[in-house]
Amino acid sequence: MDVDDGEGKKDKDEDDGRPPYETRVRAVSAIASPLASKKLTKKLYKTIKKAAKAKCIKRGVKEVVKGVRKGNKGIVFIAGDISPIDVITHLPILCEEASVPYCYVPSKVDLGEAGATKRPTSCIMMVRKADADFTEAYDEIHKEVGGLEAKAK
Repeated sequence: MDVDDGEGKKDKDEDDGRPPYETRVRAVSAIASPLASKKLTKKLYKTIKKAAKAKCIKRGVKEVVKGVRKGNKGIVFIAGDISPIDVITHLPILCEEASVPYCYVPSKVDLGEAGATKRPTSCIMMVRKADADFTEAYDEIHKEVGGLEAKAK
């Protein structure tokens, strides 16, 4: 079933059998702040797909924590529907201490799919490489995610 988003475009979430953004947001934990908007979430997933092809992402809590502690600069995306939430509660604090921007996205399944894995992923760190083909999108997202953090505080 296609849903018209008011601009004459059909919502693609409905085409592939996934629930719409609003439904996924209801499953998000209470601590998931700052949460990416619907428009930003779509942009994030597209850029993560490009970064995955360029091998510029780290998947999972263990790799992301290691990357942040080593001082890698990038953007961290955390799934808001992780259960138990204790698995990822230390990540925002770690990111803030290392001055790494982060934001929550509504779905671990969508995050894993964007990161080119078949498994749901709790978090992904996208690292910028100068010669990658997604640098403009990365810079734009970096600015927007930084703005989200400022609003959340």
